[in-house]
Amino acid sequence: MSNRFLTRGRYLSIVFVAGIAASVAGIGALLASDHQDTPEVEINPRMDINDVYAFPGSSPDRVALVMTTSSPIAGQNASFDPDLLYQLKIDNGGDAREDVVFQITFNSGTGSAQQVTVVGPVGPASTGTSNTLVNSTVVVEGAVNTALGSPTGVQVFAGLRADPFFIDLEQFFKILPDRRPSTGPLSSPSTQTAQQFRNPGVDLLRPFNALAIVIEVPKAQLVSSTAADAKFGVWATISR
Repeated sequence: MSNRFLTRGRYLSIVFVAGIAASVAGIGALLASDHQDTPEVEINPRMDINDVYAFPGSSPDRVALVMTTSSPIAGQNASFDPDLLYQLKIDNGGDAREDVVFQITFNSGTGSAQQVTVVGPVGPASTGTSNTLVNSTVVVEGAVNTALGSPTGVQVFAGLRADPFFIDLEQFFKILPDRRPSTGPLSSPSTQTAQQFRNPGVDLLRPFNALAIVIEVPKAQLVSSTAADAKFGVWATISR
């Protein structure tokens, strides 16, 4: 695998769960979702970042970071792409540039035979849209679908999980028909139009899975200040 990667050409979705102080100072939390938003990732679903979450961890001094990708997955057979570099990037200086990164890569196995390698948190070798693998000691590695690492240090899970995002896609494509996918059961034009979502709500993603990367760390490893209200920003990239 080359140690240089070109990141998909823009920053991807950032979703913060309410209550976590995880926004860039002065900007506030950003709420969005990014399932299959371009033809490129519809054709290459392993490059598609669905959502990014940051929320309190298993104790008050820990933070959980989550990236989901590849949704919607029907069934139990899916693997991460071994030719991609998955990253979670942290800004703790308020300038919207990464100060700390987690770099996640996978071997060429499939299913339960696949192995994950996580490096970080560590300072990046390069910033922006061109990314370089960090030459650093591996923090965590092991099999997917397994809790790895230390409950007091870096803990990792990478594998299949139910997609946590809630949306009535069928109704959404009636409201914004130009957003329909080019293939699949929702690609056909609807004969109906809509102004709003249905009530009660319908979660069309409920039967589907996503590939998730979950990292829990002490908050002190992510922030540059020891203040109780120290903030950080987080986003994710996938690079080829």
